[in-house]
Amino acid sequence: MISITEEIAVPSPPERVWEVISDPSAVVSCIGGAELGPSHDDGSFDATLAIRFGGLRVKFAARVSLDLDESAHEGRLTARGADGQGATRFSAGATFRVVGGATPGTSRVFCDGEIKLNGKLAKLIESGAGMVVSRMTKEFTDALAQKCLAPAGPPAAAPAEPLATDPSAQTPSTAATAPAGLPPAAAPPETRPAPARPAGPLARLRAWWAGRRARRLGQAPQPAARPKSTSGERLDQGGRR
Repeated sequence: MISITEEIAVPSPPERVWEVISDPSAVVSCIGGAELGPSHDDGSFDATLAIRFGGLRVKFAARVSLDLDESAHEGRLTARGADGQGATRFSAGATFRVVGGATPGTSRVFCDGEIKLNGKLAKLIESGAGMVVSRMTKEFTDALAQKCLAPAGPPAAAPAEPLATDPSAQTPSTAATAPAGLPPAAAPPETRPAPARPAGPLARLRAWWAGRRARRLGQAPQPAARPKSTSGERLDQGGRR
């Protein structure tokens, strides 16, 4: 006969731990080599468990029943089955209980059980049972703690940025600040730098001539005045003597 007495610490609230440990599919997922089979009308279900004892790997098939007390967070498991070759049969019974841990938000799981074996492999299995149970308990504890982690909720929405209330921080456009019915203020005219004054007497003479010519071209041409002949006056003055 193999006796099992374990106390498992889980860093999750008792309600969450009970939710997981009372679900056969969740418990089976925490045991390496275990598989859940079909369920039956009486509430029992089939399961298989492959265990290695030294160099020998034995696969057991069992029919499992589970009775739960929701209010007390307690349960009892019974199982009967045999290995794949039918050389060894077994029957097992275990009780488990979930209570609060030493600190808020933690739990402890107490498990007490025994397994009875009959058959050719009974002595071999019993001789290595202590090491196997210790290894499987550690693996189950780690998997249960991971399974009991509260599922992550949806990511929190990022807070909206507050509207700017400082007038100096706001830079409205000219069109937006113009009174209704009035056109937006025109942008100040672009100022161009004054042209550089030509240096040197020859350059200043050319600039003066170009400006004078431009002023003449901008005015209507005036008819040239005919020169007054002085020869007639000379004849008149000379004819009369």
